[in-house]
Amino acid sequence: MKYLIIIPAFNEEKNIAAVIKSIRQVFPDGHVLVVNDGSWDRTADVAESLGCEVISLPFNMGIGAAVQTGFLYAKKYGYNYAVQVDADGQHLPEEIGKIIQPVLNGEYDVIIGSRYIEENKYKTPLLRRLGMVILSGINSLILNKKITDTTSGFRAYNRRAIEFLADNYPDDYPEPEAVVLLARNGFRVGEVGVKMNARMEGRSSITPFRSIYYMVKVTLAIFIDLFKDRHVTYTPEDKIGS
Repeated sequence: MKYLIIIPAFNEEKNIAAVIKSIRQVFPDGHVLVVNDGSWDRTADVAESLGCEVISLPFNMGIGAAVQTGFLYAKKYGYNYAVQVDADGQHLPEEIGKIIQPVLNGEYDVIIGSRYIEENKYKTPLLRRLGMVILSGINSLILNKKITDTTSGFRAYNRRAIEFLADNYPDDYPEPEAVVLLARNGFRVGEVGVKMNARMEGRSSITPFRSIYYMVKVTLAIFIDLFKDRHVTYTPEDKIGS
């Protein structure tokens, strides 16, 4: 089985080395791909110096384009499973096994690592937390299933989800919209509780004002997506583990 670790990165030269090294230490079976999203620092150089595969986008295209680039790579080179991990050190590599196991077992097509299922030392800023609660509530109503951390970028995917998202990944801030898109197309989406850290170095691009903007924009995108005709057709050989 082939595992791809997709790390979208924008100006993370201070964090990327520690993230890569810790992933390799606890999950040596994974092939690490860093998608450099138009960084103007040494993110790509640091990743390449550690022997990682690096794809550099021509300019900053956003998290959606960076992650979809990872799916396109995984689809092209035949990876069975992919794990999405942030480059800022928030996602703990030792938790990768926890999110990928339900996918390996064939229970789910996609698993989201949630900060809010179990006790966690990481504390989300108030306005961001409010936006997450609202977006998670909207997704839960649409899907008729409780989703606690719809904005989490710590996720595991099987081959079918990889192939679908390579062609159908939302733009801009895609995580909440992708949950709806996947569920509407028959993919089994679940959550497991994980621990997370605050980012190691640098500052998040999501300011309090952008938190509000993000919530409004993504809410509109989710409802617009409900009217889009994006469906895939399953055949018996598409079952997990085939």
